[in-house]
Amino acid sequence: MKIALFGGSFDPVHNAHLFIAEALRISEGLDSVIFLPTRAGQHRHAPRASVEDRATMLRLAIAANPAFVLDLTDTDAESTGFTADLLPRMRVKYPKDELYFIVGGDSLVHSKWDRLDEILALLDGFIVAPRGEVTNTHLDAALSDVIADLRAKVRLIEMPRVSASATLVRERIEAGESVRYLVPEPVWRYIIEHRLYTGSMVPR
Repeated sequence: MKIALFGGSFDPVHNAHLFIAEALRISEGLDSVIFLPTRAGQHRHAPRASVEDRATMLRLAIAANPAFVLDLTDTDAESTGFTADLLPRMRVKYPKDELYFIVGGDSLVHSKWDRLDEILALLDGFIVAPRGEVTNTHLDAALSDVIADLRAKVRLIEMPRVSASATLVRERIEAGESVRYLVPEPVWRYIIEHRLYTGSMVPR
């Protein structure tokens, strides 16, 4: 099977995440996309919502798509938040499958990825979704220290750019503004019910 791993804090999951996953599933001929929320990613600030809330929102968001799968490997006690530590564990779980990794171009270009060569060596492909104004020139600069064989695994995919972000969702909620239709409907209802990202979040 051809599987793509889609990691991130998903704080919260929003419609752009789902659009990217589905668009790449079709264009790249993927059998499934596995959403991997991280307990505490190393490239960003600590998530605002708990692991439990973020996992629940993901379950709600992907329930209608049988090709989407939730995997909590990167939230357990062994997780470090580093992709280089996560991928060997995923290789054990999916030993006979082709494994790809989905990442936003802004994340790859503007964040320092620890042990990127190890990450690429463990993958069949590294799929970069366009975010912001990232181009192949930016990717080449970010990958300048990576050997050619591994660099060849990285591809910037042509698809519509989406500007929605979890940061935008959180900021609008904090400002008392609507995020309905920025996130899936059941996620919006969950955020409202549990008063997430408001400054008076219910402890979970």
